[in-house]
Amino acid sequence: MVNRTDEHIRLPDGTELHAWLFLPEGPGPHPTVTMAHGFGGTKYHNIEPIARELAKAGFAVSLHDHRGFGDSGGVPRHDIDPYQQIEDWRRVVSHLQTLPGVDADRIGLWGSSYSGGHALVLAATDRRIKAVYSQVPTVSGSETGRRRVPPHLTRRLEESFAADERAQAQGEPPATQAFVSDDGSTTASYRATDAIEFYLGHSAPEGLWENKVTVQSNRRFRSYDPGHLIDQIAPTPLMMLVATGDTVAPTDLALRAYERALEPKELVLIPGGHFDPYLTGFETSTAAAIRFFGTHLRRP
Repeated sequence: MVNRTDEHIRLPDGTELHAWLFLPEGPGPHPTVTMAHGFGGTKYHNIEPIARELAKAGFAVSLHDHRGFGDSGGVPRHDIDPYQQIEDWRRVVSHLQTLPGVDADRIGLWGSSYSGGHALVLAATDRRIKAVYSQVPTVSGSETGRRRVPPHLTRRLEESFAADERAQAQGEPPATQAFVSDDGSTTASYRATDAIEFYLGHSAPEGLWENKVTVQSNRRFRSYDPGHLIDQIAPTPLMMLVATGDTVAPTDLALRAYERALEPKELVLIPGGHFDPYLTGFETSTAAAIRFFGTHLRRP
């Protein structure tokens, strides 16, 4: 039996993050895993089943929405600032350390995709983290961005970023664009069929997630390279799960980053694309995470 409760985490600027806290059976304090969703998603995007499996395995689990998304507060909505999300996540860790059911000395990170990159940064810069699981992580937004946008279209993209900055300087709200779309005439962050199916197939209450993102979110993505800190994670244990056919967080970039990581580290490869760890590879990815956290967070 897993009990899910709501947690409200107030940040220094007054923004309130919403999290689900899953507590396992038995007396605490429990080893704890803190989880967050990836680029533009919410905790309703196929992550709760993973959290529940971790809780069934004996871990307290916190799953929060980033500011501006899902049940969390924050404006502007649908705006993604990776470094702000990382600092907010630090506050989540601090909040968890105050809870009676949490063992403050045994906290691990679970991140996937964009939050997989965040997890690398947090583990490298915060020694409260005792184990980090990074699934299909963003390791280089700059290199990924160059692959997604051909050189002859880069100037037009940069001009759209600058035009939005000028408009905001004159009092306009941040410009937005579609998050996923298969319409070639619509500007969108993702066009692949698997991305469209994943993001539109969420379980969020009506109106809680919208198919849009700020233009500046994409600009920040293109300069976000969390993989450059990967060699500073040790001695914190690292597990990276990489999909062999990933084009969203390219497989070769993830493997190259993993080579730079220091021991203790472990690599898990699964077949398929970026979203398969949540779907067809759910059992494999979840079992790997449970085994990893069991090894590094449980007391002897």
